[in-house]
Amino acid sequence: MTLLSRFFRFAALALILSLYALFPAMAQDVSASSQTIKTDHTTLRLIAASEGVGDAESLKLGLHFTLKPGWKVYWRSPGDAGYPPSIDWTGSDNVAEAHMLWPVPHRFSVLGLETLGYKDEVVYPITLTPTHPGQSVNAVANVDYLTCNDICVPYQAKLNLTLPAGPASPSAFAHLINRFAVQVPGDGLAHGLSMDKLEVLGQGKEALLRLSLSARTPLVEPDAFFEGPDILAFDKPTIRLINNGLSAVLTAKVYGAEELAAPGLPDIKIGVTLSDGERTAMGTLSVIQGTGSAAAATDLSLPVILALAILGGLILNLMPCVLPVLSIKLLSIVGHGGAERRKVRASFVSSAAGIVFAFLSLAAVLVALKSAGMTIGWGIQFQQPWFLIAMTLIITLFACNLWGLFEFRLPGWLGDMGARTAHVHGMGGHFLTGCFATLLATPCSAPFLGTAVGFALAREAGDIFAVFAALGLGLAAPYLLIALMPGLATRLPKPGPWMLTLRKFMGFALALTGLWLVSVLAAVIGLNGGAVVGLLMVGVIAFVFMGFRAGKLWQIGGMGVMVMALLAFAVPTLLPNTTSGARMLDKDPRFTGLWQPFDAAAIPVLVSEGKTVFVDVTADWCLTCQVNKAFVLAKDDMIKRLGAQNVVAMQADWTLPDDAISAYLATFGRYGIPFNAVYGPNLPGGLALPELLTRDIVTEALDKAAASN
Repeated sequence: MTLLSRFFRFAALALILSLYALFPAMAQDVSASSQTIKTDHTTLRLIAASEGVGDAESLKLGLHFTLKPGWKVYWRSPGDAGYPPSIDWTGSDNVAEAHMLWPVPHRFSVLGLETLGYKDEVVYPITLTPTHPGQSVNAVANVDYLTCNDICVPYQAKLNLTLPAGPASPSAFAHLINRFAVQVPGDGLAHGLSMDKLEVLGQGKEALLRLSLSARTPLVEPDAFFEGPDILAFDKPTIRLINNGLSAVLTAKVYGAEELAAPGLPDIKIGVTLSDGERTAMGTLSVIQGTGSAAAATDLSLPVILALAILGGLILNLMPCVLPVLSIKLLSIVGHGGAERRKVRASFVSSAAGIVFAFLSLAAVLVALKSAGMTIGWGIQFQQPWFLIAMTLIITLFACNLWGLFEFRLPGWLGDMGARTAHVHGMGGHFLTGCFATLLATPCSAPFLGTAVGFALAREAGDIFAVFAALGLGLAAPYLLIALMPGLATRLPKPGPWMLTLRKFMGFALALTGLWLVSVLAAVIGLNGGAVVGLLMVGVIAFVFMGFRAGKLWQIGGMGVMVMALLAFAVPTLLPNTTSGARMLDKDPRFTGLWQPFDAAAIPVLVSEGKTVFVDVTADWCLTCQVNKAFVLAKDDMIKRLGAQNVVAMQADWTLPDDAISAYLATFGRYGIPFNAVYGPNLPGGLALPELLTRDIVTEALDKAAASN
């Protein structure tokens, strides 16, 4: 052999060795993978995380799919259509058993059908147990699977993978298998997720599942996949985040529950797979009977809800919280007596626009709070001291203006809110009148309003804005009516001296509203803080009056208002909150010994003992709640009925933020108060009562819930 030929042989060998060193995966692909089977829609192979079997008791394999765009394969519970991949290991050598695992799936919706599965690429992790550990394994996987796009195509494939005896060094596929293995849910402890309980609401065709979750860190967008007996199917759950995202309630419609033998869903075991971004959890929970209403997740369509929202907003005009705004409404109408139709129409359209704008602004705030995982609800701004202080100050300025203590614009926004709005001169003043009416309307609820708000706040931002716009149109309906028929205003008497008496009377009505807000503030920040703000309210009136008498409103009154406003915001922060901790029950002596502290967990226990439970969710700032109390609950016959031996009356005070009460309201799909519910042996899930109570409504509900004699 010549020297040159030896050189070429040595160079060729070196090239082969260098290529092997540079591309070890090429060799590993062969030893840790089956053959690759390609179809028109999928590419499929069986891969291993190691090159040899080693001495481990089990081996990590993976069924690897690569899918063409638009095509998918299925999860173990595929949803409304499809079936999952299955593997028959017949023909394998040294294989005792193999267990396929399932990463968290994605949801797909096509033509109203929802399926669960995977697209683009997925590895189903497999745990294989050899019959004789340490010996070579020949795995024969007979795979049966379905892939779907607009059509579905079934396939069968036979995959062969041999792993030799020897070191179990990582293969080129170890990382790929692990990437999908970490998506297989565990018990959730590592991710700080806990599935607290699974309840059923309603029965038969009206049944709902309600899953309560908690987390160490805020939840972002949780989802749950339910698995039960084959006759059951489950909708995608609606999500309610509470406690700043540290808790959540997921509610899903159940189909097929009417086919179950008695007692139905209670005691049935349901598998739950939970996902929240990269956090996952899986478990099996026994269904328990829940407290709440199947109507919480209403099947009403959005157009029906919008109609209810308009009707609820219209009725809101008759609620007690809106009565103080009548001073502004009446003066608006009277001030247009004898005016031109064009001016009347423009002014009332501006007021209606202000109402709708204020409702949309509220919707924007609620959407932002919901996105941040914070508690949301109707009227919750009245739980915040700063809002109450600001409203007290604004109402005080309105009252001073109606009393004639100042008749020109103060600097900046105070002048706009005061003089321009009180005199309703200019479109901006009419617009602000509408905004103010909306703010004062929010502590009240009305028939249909609770249903509409509950529907909206449980859904996406678009639905929230649509429903709140409809509420605004309902509240603005009287303004729009006069705008359409301006002759209603032009027939009124022309403005004259008689209006001075009316203005003073309306000023006192607003002053009483301000005092009511001070009483609510005392309940929120404590009696001392409320007293200070009340004194500052009197101080504002005194300073304005001094400026009026001296003829130097800007120098004296204006500066006094500014100082008092600053003090009103600063002083309460320096005072202790005497209401921190548990709220007192109703201190009215007529209710002595009647109310028990609210405890949602105790309700099913009491019902199982044959008791009837009446729940009253109230707040000091809820005027409709006070109306229900004065005209229904505080009546002697009703106190006697609620105090009966077989009745337990519970009261939940929502004057201050309370996550437990918020979560309870969410079980009925409610986000505002007043709220009352009755439970009993005949109504274990509870019956929600209308916003406005009558003695007949309460009595009939108690009779319906009670055990039959």
